[in-house]
Amino acid sequence: MGFLDTLLGRSKPVRPDLDRLFALPTAAVTLEAATGLAPTGLGSVCFRAAEGAAFAQLQRDVRELLDADDGPKVELSTDTYGYTWMLARQSPDELAGLVTDLHAVNSTLEANGFGPHLLCSLAGFQGPDGQRLALVYLYKRGTFYPFAPLPGEKRDNALELQVRGAVGADLPFEDDLGRWFPVWGAPGL
Repeated sequence: MGFLDTLLGRSKPVRPDLDRLFALPTAAVTLEAATGLAPTGLGSVCFRAAEGAAFAQLQRDVRELLDADDGPKVELSTDTYGYTWMLARQSPDELAGLVTDLHAVNSTLEANGFGPHLLCSLAGFQGPDGQRLALVYLYKRGTFYPFAPLPGEKRDNALELQVRGAVGADLPFEDDLGRWFPVWGAPGL
């Protein structure tokens, strides 16, 4: 970063660190103890699909990698904004396995030159009262934030802040609350 960049307030973008996803199982233990929210076994990766045979083959390869003999663990869907979501399923007590699956999808896309197409990944949680929560990893920022939807496309901001306070030492949280984007209807939530 040069002198002019410093003077004009520009900074280098944060490099994504996919290994930060592996902190989720530890954070989940803290989260459950503090709030009662437990993993659901659902998680997803969101990306902008690219055109062409190479990307289509890559999607097939990722599905084959993650699908088990006892049935598919991966589902693809497209949201209203045109983003593709790859939903992965594991047993709720296998969060580490789910994180490994999410990491594999992200790493495969990144290693094949599609890193700029990655948007976010999330792991789903649910409370005893049915409250849902996602811990969302922003790929381009290398940070997490909580998203707690309520009926009617509203958010439980108090719960989101409580979650940040509870697991903020376990995960690198996004400091800019304006980047805590809602992911309404995200698979895995």
